[in-house]
Order: sequence, then C-alpha cells, then structure tokens
Amino acid sequence: MKCPKILAALLGCAVLAGVPAMPVHAAINSMSLGASYDAQRANITFRVYSSQATRIVLYLYSAGYGVQEAATYTLSPAGSGVWAVTVPVSSIQGAGISGAVYYGYRAWGPNWPYASSWGKGSQVGFVSDVDTNGNRFNPNKLLLDPYAQEVSQDPLNPSNQNGNVFASGASYRTTDSGIYAPKGVVLVPSTQSTGTKPTRAQKDDVIYEVHVRGFTEQDTSIPAQYRGTYYGAGLKASYLASLGVTAVEFLPVQETQNDANDVVPNSDANQNYWGYMTENYFSPDRRYAYNKAAGGPTAEFQAMVKAFHNAGIKVYMDVVYNHTAEGGTWTSSDPTTATIYSWRGLDNATYYELTSGNQYFYDNTGIGANFNTYNTVAQNLIVDSLAYWANTMGVDGFRFDLASVLGNSCLNGAYTASAPNCPNGGYNFDAADSNVAINRILREFTVRPAAGGSGLDLFAEPWAIGGNSYQLGGFPQGWSEWNGLFRDSLRQAQNELGSMTIYVTQDANDFSGSSNLFQSSGRSPWNSINFIDVHDGLTLKDVYSCNGASNSQAWPYGPSDGGTSTNYSWDQGMSAGTGAAVDQRRAARTGMAFEMLSAGTPLMQGGDEYLRTLQCNNNAYNLDSSANWLSYSWTTDQSNFYTYAQRLIAFRKAHPALRPSSWYSGSQLAWYQPSGAAADSSYWNNTSNYALAYTINGPSLGDSNSIYVAYNGWSSSVTFTLPAPPSGTQWYRVTDTCDWNDGANTFVAPGNETLIGGAGTTYGQCGQSLLLLISK
Repeated sequence: MKCPKILAALLGCAVLAGVPAMPVHAAINSMSLGASYDAQRANITFRVYSSQATRIVLYLYSAGYGVQEAATYTLSPAGSGVWAVTVPVSSIQGAGISGAVYYGYRAWGPNWPYASSWGKGSQVGFVSDVDTNGNRFNPNKLLLDPYAQEVSQDPLNPSNQNGNVFASGASYRTTDSGIYAPKGVVLVPSTQSTGTKPTRAQKDDVIYEVHVRGFTEQDTSIPAQYRGTYYGAGLKASYLASLGVTAVEFLPVQETQNDANDVVPNSDANQNYWGYMTENYFSPDRRYAYNKAAGGPTAEFQAMVKAFHNAGIKVYMDVVYNHTAEGGTWTSSDPTTATIYSWRGLDNATYYELTSGNQYFYDNTGIGANFNTYNTVAQNLIVDSLAYWANTMGVDGFRFDLASVLGNSCLNGAYTASAPNCPNGGYNFDAADSNVAINRILREFTVRPAAGGSGLDLFAEPWAIGGNSYQLGGFPQGWSEWNGLFRDSLRQAQNELGSMTIYVTQDANDFSGSSNLFQSSGRSPWNSINFIDVHDGLTLKDVYSCNGASNSQAWPYGPSDGGTSTNYSWDQGMSAGTGAAVDQRRAARTGMAFEMLSAGTPLMQGGDEYLRTLQCNNNAYNLDSSANWLSYSWTTDQSNFYTYAQRLIAFRKAHPALRPSSWYSGSQLAWYQPSGAAADSSYWNNTSNYALAYTINGPSLGDSNSIYVAYNGWSSSVTFTLPAPPSGTQWYRVTDTCDWNDGANTFVAPGNETLIGGAGTTYGQCGQSLLLLISK
C-alpha cells in the first residue's frame, strides 16, 4: 500500500506518500465471537471480547441507518474476557424487527464507568477520554462487532458526511453516533457453494491484480446492473482464462470506507478507491455487491469465487491487518480526540499498539496506529477472519499489505515483560520469534505444498514504514514475498542507463529466481513474486512512457497526493523528440517478458495486457473514475499488445523449464557474454557490461525444448553469438521485442517460430530489447 490522504474527520490522521479449503491446526474462533443463530434459528447468541469493559449493552435495530434502537440487552461476562447474551428471535420480532437484524454495542469501562442515570448524549460517569492504561470507552459511540459478517453501511456515506459523530474528545464525546454508526448484520449461514478449489502448484500460477469494481465498471459486455460488482467480476472468468491468468488477486474487498466515493460527482473528494482502510475483517464490501440485501454480498462473493474456480482460477485477497480505518489520534498534540466506531471503543490496548504512557499509538503504516499484531487476541481476529474467508468464502490465498507489521514482536509499553525486545514498546521485526503473527499464521494453516495440493498461498508485502521494517527476503519458509528489488533493478536496467550504475549480476539474479534473497531461508524460486508494476505506482505503459509522476492533473486522472518520487521510469526519449510510441511499446514488451520468462511467480496488474495508462499518475488511490477502471475498447496497438501478452503467458505455461520448483543447477542454466563465451568473473564484475544471455536446459527440467534468452540493456545494437543448441536441433525465434517486430505477431504462435541457426550463428539485437529462442 502507499499513501493516501485524510479521509475526512472519520479517519482523523494524515496519510503518507462450499467445502473446507484446508486443514487447520488449532481451534478457529475458539471464543465463538460474533452473532449466530442456533440450529433451530430460535435464538441468536451475541458474543464480543473486551478485557477491560465493566458493562456492555447490545442494541438491536430494524435498519442499518437513521433509526433508533428497537431493543437493548445487557451482556454478561462469560469468562476469558468474553461478554455474551442470547436473545430469543421471538423477542426480537416482538420489538418490531421483522426482517434482517442489525446490531451494535455500547461499552463502559474504567475511563467512563456506568451510571444508571446515563442516557444517550450524556456525559454522566465520564472520567477521561483516555486513561493511563489506554482505555477509550465512550457509551455515546455505538460499536461495530469486530466479528460481524456483514456491515450495514460505511461511517461516511451519502446520508452522512460528518465524521465528527464518531469522535472522542471534548468537542465530540457527547455526540451520540447510534443512528449513524455502521451496524453488524446477523446472517443465516449461507448455502452458496464456492466450487472446487484449484490445487495447482504456485510455481505454475500467473497472478492478475485487479480492483473488483474497476474490473467491470465500464465493460459494456456486462449488463449495466452488474458492472462493478462481484457478480460482474465472476462474468470475466472466461476473459482471464483466455488471457492465460491462473489466479486473480483482488485489491481489498473486506469492508472499507468507500460509500462516500460518489457523493461529489466527478471529484476525488473523500474518495477511497483502492480500499486500504479496513472497517471490518469478516465483511465483504457491500459497495461491490449487486444484491445489497442482508446476506446478499456474502452469497454474491461466494458465487463469484465459484465462477473463477469453475474456470480453474484461484482467488486471492489483498488483506490489511497492519492498521484499521479508525486510524490514530487526530493530531500529535491531543491524545483525547480519535475515531471510535469498533475496536477502539471495545478494547483499545488489545487491538492497537500504544506508546509508552498509553496515550498515543505507534505507527509503521502511515495511517496513524499499528494493529497490535503481537497480542494474542488481536492475532485471533487475524487468524479467525483468514479462516472464514478461506473456509466459508472459498478464497485460495492472501496478499498481506505492509506484512512486516505482522512480524512485529513489540507490545504496548505497559506489557514490557511480554516483549523483552521492546521495553518501551515500538517496532521490531523478528521472524525468529514463534509468537509473531506471521509465524502463528503458518502454525494455524496449511501452506500449499511446492508440488501443489490443498492449502493456502501466502504473499507478503515485505516492508512497512520506519524501524527495521524493510524485510525483503526476511520472511520465514512458507511465505512468498513481493519482490520489490526485481521491480526496481529491472526498471533501472531499462530506464536508468547513464544515470546510475547497472549491475548485470543483479539482472541474472532477477532472471533466475532471486536466490540471493530467498535461498538461504530454505525457500524456492517461486517464493519470489516477480512484478514490474502494481496498483501503487505507474502502470506498465507509464513506466516506459513517463519521466516521473504527474499526480496533480485534473479529474479523472487526478488530482492525487502522495506517491513515490523513485519511479525509475522514462518516456524513451519522447520528450526530446527523438523517440516514438513504438519505442515505448518495445520497452513494455521487454518489461512484461522479464515477468513471464523469469523463475518465480509472475504478477501483472490488470490492464497491462492492453497497455492501460493513468497518464503518469503513480498514486491513484483516490480516483474512483473512468481513468482508473479497465477499458475494453482498444486501439489496434492495444489489441496487438494483448496478443503479445496472451502468447507470452501461454509460452510460460507450456515450458516447465521456466517454472522450476527448486534452484537451477549449473548443468541446467548457463550464462553467456554476447560473444558466446561463458560469462566469467571479469564479465560479471565489469559494470560497463549491459548485455547478458543464458540458456536453460529444457530436457533436464521436463521440457521438450531448451531456451535461449538474450537481453541487450545497451542503448545500441549488440551482436550475440549463439551457443550450441542440444544435439540434433537448431535455434528458432519465438519473439524479438525490437521495434522492427512491432505488430500482431511480435510473439509468434507455436509452430510458427523462425529458424535462426545453430552454434556460432550471430544475431544483431537492437538496444534495450529481449530475444527469445527455443531449440527444436
């Protein structure tokens, strides 16, 4: 994730640039938290956790917004910090609730003890907004159940744009949030199947990262009422299968603050498009559901998953367990004012990591407050929600946003005995600590075996903000990681020649699976998630069409704040009048070839297959706009690039030599200088060398062809002398990304390869391009 801004007062923080899926090893939801019907559907039991509350009252509603409560019930302590009450359905109906049951909690505690004379909007019993132990109880704030399976609406929505109603502090503490607050929805267990999960090995996957709304919002092949929805996304399963994609990774689909996106038309005002501000970890985002009735989003999400499973495609979710949408304190000088609508009002010190003194929050996320990932109860929520999405909703794997925070071994400053590495609280990534969340997740779930089978695929974004949070290569066995070094070094090799030192040794590491990052921890090439671009940054086209970010442009391409200034992008000389769009397409073809021909698991961003552009905006988190939605009306050049991408992916899938399960041995991979001589130490160590070739011995890896790849990173043509192909074969060209080969058949269909020759044949390769040959 990267960089958003203030999402109105609600967030209160400035933001920086069908069958069980897998076995579990420990009890899932061992405290039976949440709201659930009994087998006869005659009673509903409500259970919520708070270790510090002195009183909790359940409020029931006939609607999610704008109505007063229909009934209240006081919960009783049930042990181990759990509060519970069982309510007969007949009583609920007698109170006037005949349809879906909406609910929330009000809680009292040490900083605001209960008094019988208290009423909504009252200050009776108030002691402090936050006490010395970090408690922030406020009974005027209706609280969303952290285990709610659906949520009625977002705090900010078309009917309410005032985030102050959810705030604590002198100016806001007596404002009652009841009619405005998001409520949980009590669901009857779904009977919707999610289909049969693919068991394909991760090494054989091609991942497609996309926003569920943006995927179909302007797709005219989808009926209008389904565009931008889970249902609509499911209708695109055949499209992804035809492209060759085997796994779709959705940007956050857990409930997030985005109901306000369309309040001001054609504007970025208060918009949150990407969705990295999670309001609840169990609920599918209602905004993306065609069927918004109670239970509709859940069943529709499950049906979408089934559609992808029926096409053989895995479904991954981008999940955000490092922070929540409650954010931190609104300012750094006032500890009293903060947003309260769920976790914070139930048990602030359990769910958030507090600084020494317990008045403020540690923040390695840029959003204001670390989720307290070293705390067992907070970890329970992570594990329980992952199990729910995997077992009930059918999800096959998860990408963890700012995952280094889940390796944090620090607790609140008050719990020094439990966190010896952090006597004053803080941040410390420690993959060797068995109690950090990333290791607990490994204990609780089965990771998919290397050869395939049942289990989860786990992907870490291996960095956060500050401390020792940049941990690329530092996660334990069982985790794959987004390889930011692959992205950066290969962008540098293409776009920074003459501006910085380019290391051909790093290029070789990138092409062969990044053993320098992953081998020492017992991991495999496929644990490297290879990408050139993703959502937070420039698109593939823009990496090769822009000299930097342009985020201040007008709607629909902006304005967007934040974003990195380190893009390693270049317009290929267009600004100097010496280049042409054909050069940009050549560079983009080469960049995509890096992803698909390198050992590892390739990840592409949705729209890369047709050279989607955001006109150089590299941080479009706030643009729920036509510019940020995928388009399916393509120019001839875009259609040609789609054909290139489709055939490139098919080539990867057809050649197991490109998808090794373990590290290449010396007999399987050979490196060459352009002259055809073996690349020796003097060649590797000379930073003036920008061209490199290699062969992969296909038969040794179960492939009927050997493969030759030559990359010319130099600005001018380089002549490569080909090594000997396997006995009885010659080299045939599959693709050359050079400008001369721009068009519909840049990447030839199988059987149409061009004969190039055998050992000693020379081939002139244009600058900044890639050549792919096979032996046959």
